[in-house]
Amino acid sequence: MISSRAVRAVVQRVSEASVRVDGAVTGRIGPGLVVLLGVGRDDEERDAEYLADKVLHLRVFPDEEGQMNRSVVDVHGAVLVVSQFTLLGDVRRGRRPSYTEAARPEEADRLYGCFVERLRPSGLEVATGVFRAMMDVSLVNQGPVTILLDSHKQF
Repeated sequence: MISSRAVRAVVQRVSEASVRVDGAVTGRIGPGLVVLLGVGRDDEERDAEYLADKVLHLRVFPDEEGQMNRSVVDVHGAVLVVSQFTLLGDVRRGRRPSYTEAARPEEADRLYGCFVERLRPSGLEVATGVFRAMMDVSLVNQGPVTILLDSHKQF
């Protein structure tokens, strides 16, 4: 059984990224990270805080020798956070994803906000999409580097 207690994130190192809602840009960054964030129904603030800290200190940027030893903080990059409840989709049965493990919208929005606010004191540029909106996300994945994070794997 999949645990419903898991903020999930797909983190991509990018050279640039943006998100549009109804044709208007709501967030745009240069080099940094795009975080697609999904919140589970039993998640708590500590899950969002854990993942935010993990994102800030994830060593996925190259050092002088080309080794991935630097974080987004180390390289003074930016972070674009996009809510994505579909990360909680369960496709083990049938072909249509079940979203019963996703948090209710009010709680997901609160924890999404908690995640974003945990990033802000880093001093990095933090941009966002619009919660519950239909968004067009554009990005140039650099590397490519894509990392999957799940808060329940910390416990």
